[in-house]
Amino acid sequence: MKYRQLGNTPLRLSVIGFGASPLGDVFGRTDPTEGIATVHYAVDRGINFFDVSPYYGSTVAEARLGDALAGRRGEVLLATKCGRYGLAEFDFSADGIVGRFEQSLRRLRTDYVDLLQVHDVEFGSVKQIVEETLPAMRRLQREGKARYLGITGYSLKTLLEIASQSSVNSILTYCRYNLMVADIDDVLIPFAKQHGVGVINASALHMGLLTTSGAPGWHPAPKEVVDAGRKVVALCAAEGIDAPRLALRFCLDHPDITSTLIGMSTRQQVEANLNALSLANDRGVLEKIRGIVAPVHNYIWPSGREENYG
Repeated sequence: MKYRQLGNTPLRLSVIGFGASPLGDVFGRTDPTEGIATVHYAVDRGINFFDVSPYYGSTVAEARLGDALAGRRGEVLLATKCGRYGLAEFDFSADGIVGRFEQSLRRLRTDYVDLLQVHDVEFGSVKQIVEETLPAMRRLQREGKARYLGITGYSLKTLLEIASQSSVNSILTYCRYNLMVADIDDVLIPFAKQHGVGVINASALHMGLLTTSGAPGWHPAPKEVVDAGRKVVALCAAEGIDAPRLALRFCLDHPDITSTLIGMSTRQQVEANLNALSLANDRGVLEKIRGIVAPVHNYIWPSGREENYG
């Protein structure tokens, strides 16, 4: 396993991060016993960064991850989120942040997390997050309940607006760096490097688009993007390459991304993702993929409040 430092913090995260949302049955029913075995197997294989949220499975993912980490908490860097609790349920108020985070700690069976993050900032008011949400989180930090603080979301515009007004240790974004989109290099990476902020990447498979099963019905990308993803997967199959492995490896090769999160709920998935560490991508195949994706490269969809699009 390879590890990278999270911005200016002393935390060294595994480049493959364990996305715990599948433990909450977000993508279909999972076996809780296998989930515990999967977490243990991941830790044994060197994965030390685990990311979850009370939103995933309506707190189920947090509870199951807490069960799995019982007795092994000291071996991992644990991150959870606050502010989002349902598909349309948000509470960025100071009281909500503190009260619900205490519940997260109980589910996770710990008295602190290594990283506490505001979840999906584009659904909130920038003013409230800067003036109320983050100050409440800093009080938790002073109490020793959160070592470091971060923000997460899809909108780079909103993430940068908040980070420019209020110091954070990390920025997590999804679907903004993979084979289909790479616009974090335009503004987010330069900002993060200048200010010592760690960058965490998610959705290496563009929310399922870069898999053999294809994009789920709820995927927000238009037909042109979905079709390009299908062509990428077909090209990989013709070249005898596993598309998800290639897509993950592409993300892992970015030197300025601390960790790339990928959802896992079985030991087989952990092993498949670890295989990406030992296999280099073929430059010729990547060039062909760039040609396929070029007409829709860096397409982004609206998310959150209209004033936060971007």
